[in-house]
Amino acid sequence: MVEIQSQTPADAIALPEMGCGTWAWGNRLLWGYTPDMDVQLQAVFNHCVDQGVTLFDTGDSYGTGRLNGRSESLLGEFANAYKGTNEHKICLATKLAAYPWRLTRNSMVKACQASAARLSRNVDIAQLHWSTANYAPWQEGALLDGLADLYERRLVKGIGLSNFGPRRLQKIYPKFRDRGIPITLLQVQYSLLSTYPVTELGIKDVCDEFGIRLIAYSPLALGILTGKYQVGKKLPSGLRGFLFRQLLPGVQPILNTLMAIARYREKTLAQVALNWCICKGFIPIPGAKTVAQAQQNTGALGWRLDGGEILELDNAVSQSDKQMVQNIFQTR
Repeated sequence: MVEIQSQTPADAIALPEMGCGTWAWGNRLLWGYTPDMDVQLQAVFNHCVDQGVTLFDTGDSYGTGRLNGRSESLLGEFANAYKGTNEHKICLATKLAAYPWRLTRNSMVKACQASAARLSRNVDIAQLHWSTANYAPWQEGALLDGLADLYERRLVKGIGLSNFGPRRLQKIYPKFRDRGIPITLLQVQYSLLSTYPVTELGIKDVCDEFGIRLIAYSPLALGILTGKYQVGKKLPSGLRGFLFRQLLPGVQPILNTLMAIARYREKTLAQVALNWCICKGFIPIPGAKTVAQAQQNTGALGWRLDGGEILELDNAVSQSDKQMVQNIFQTR
């Protein structure tokens, strides 16, 4: 196990407008990962960093079966090999799972050490992958204490949370405030097909009050917002295909509006959808398995939707009668 070195604190973290999610890297079940993709994934990493997408999000639970941890291993390999533009801005953020056997604050420290070993470098931002409030609220305190310990001991530059709602955030925030520890970021599922954290929970107002940056995971709704999939056409196999069959008929107002704006802007649907997230004050972290996908993602940078276009998309959301299934760990 590698030794974690002392690091500069959170004020040294410069977060970009967009990050890259690496859930698919090592995931065979949902994303069809195979090791022969690794060369392409390294090219994805290199393109992202070169274009200023320097925040990479992973998790110690990413990778299916014997490939568990593969996402972290690949990410560390690519980061350590990269030499070039924005090299010193690379920020590796990992999510530490709230596994039922992680019951002590030291278990979080050990988990971060294990992640650092797979990355072969320090973790920049350590995050609690989900709140246990919905099923084991007694477990959460020790995990949050351990997360704070990582920062207090300068083993990470920053700490973050994932799937916490405003009520839960307000409840646990004093734990960090009283120790003088800032929460750098909070991840929620957010896209044109998943506005629940903002419209129904009001998470953005609380994060703005506490100075926490919001990360939008699944900003392309598992690929629905790319426009690649249509009713009556070939859909992905497995769980994604089943979900798409349920959702696609009800989200046509959103897809039609995306298409109209994309044509006018000479952009893709995905680029418009990602730009909308940015305009809403989020840092989207779309995934990419190919350089073409990475190039499409970075094409969402360097321009902004105007107020009228944002309103059109917001109206389309209100007209849609379907939303993405919410993460079961999302708290209120």
